[in-house]
Amino acid sequence: MLLYHGSNTEVADPRLLKQTRGLDFGHGFYATTNEKQAKRFAKTVRERREIGTPIVSVFEYNMDAAIRTLAVCKFEHPDTKWFQFVVDNRRKIYQGKSFDIVVGPVANDDVMPTIQGYLSGFISKRLAMAQLKASRLVDQVCLKTEEALSFLRYIRSFEVKGGR
Repeated sequence: MLLYHGSNTEVADPRLLKQTRGLDFGHGFYATTNEKQAKRFAKTVRERREIGTPIVSVFEYNMDAAIRTLAVCKFEHPDTKWFQFVVDNRRKIYQGKSFDIVVGPVANDDVMPTIQGYLSGFISKRLAMAQLKASRLVDQVCLKTEEALSFLRYIRSFEVKGGR
């Protein structure tokens, strides 16, 4: 399978870097099977960091082999288990099972207000879930261990042109 990683620089040799903020699936190297999503994220990262160039790095990932040997968590839809997993990871309080790979919907800019509304106590979990089910979300793949990264093979990178 092809995976795309958007950043403000080429990432030919992915590494697991310490994160200071809570991310959807916790600490790890994030990618997506959706090239358009990676392009959007590359532009976002470039804007946030105010340095570099929006670049998408492309990888081949042997998911079949990884699934046979690693602990994988896959969320098919933004359901209540996914929601709680994302909320706990964003709060940095997740205490459940450890995984090498987590796959599922990305809590993108369209759904972050819903999650933030829940985290702030402004909306209930039931209302948040109803709003999320109406959203069309693309996927993300979080490689959380060196073992998970070992199934990744860099192919190429390209610069993202144009506006958002």
